[in-house]
Amino acid sequence: MVSTAQVLGFAHRGARAHAPENTLQAFTTALTMGARGIESDVWLTADGVPALHHGGSLRRRGRRVPLAELTAAELPDDLPTLAELYDACGTDLDLSLDLKDGRSADAVLAVARSVRHDRSRLWLCGRGSAPLLWRPLDADVRLVSDTRTTHVADGWPTYLRQVRSGGGDAINLRRRRWSGALVQQVHDAGLLAFGWDAQTSRRLRVLIDLGCDAVYSDHVDRLVAAVEGGRPRAG
Repeated sequence: MVSTAQVLGFAHRGARAHAPENTLQAFTTALTMGARGIESDVWLTADGVPALHHGGSLRRRGRRVPLAELTAAELPDDLPTLAELYDACGTDLDLSLDLKDGRSADAVLAVARSVRHDRSRLWLCGRGSAPLLWRPLDADVRLVSDTRTTHVADGWPTYLRQVRSGGGDAINLRRRRWSGALVQQVHDAGLLAFGWDAQTSRRLRVLIDLGCDAVYSDHVDRLVAAVEGGRPRAG
């Protein structure tokens, strides 16, 4: 089974509860507060630059303009690129990137290689089995399936086999969908269990006690406390 040395804690969209989301301020604040992992969302600009933004569009002259229609030079100062995140935060971190536009996988990996980020600490997330399409691009990068109910229409065993055989590393579910039995089933399939939307100390603790390998939260102080109090892992 793929493994982590300890429970991973990802600051969702940076320190979203403490600073404007998906900004360099949020990312650096998260690290200053003790986070070892950061999460963000990626869209590709018109000139092929991975930009970090959740919604993927900006309001310009009364209409929503997709980032795919803007060049990197046209982005506002508070909307960073992936390269700028690395410049500000370095590479000694786990980085979870939700690739909203699957076309960005090549560009994301190119940036990560250029700064020599250990790609076993780079987690590329996408809906369902979409991340499996990125395995041929890099043997070391970690692939995470953001799994919804529709993806498991044929049952969990079938789906987990599909993800694992396709080169996936982890299943990511909203925190209330996890149970101890499902975590064990995911582990038995050779995959990791990631839980997102854990916003209170109690919910973080529940996910860790269930056996989840990673948790996502907007509240970095609660996240760090929960992870530091979590069980050690063999890695």
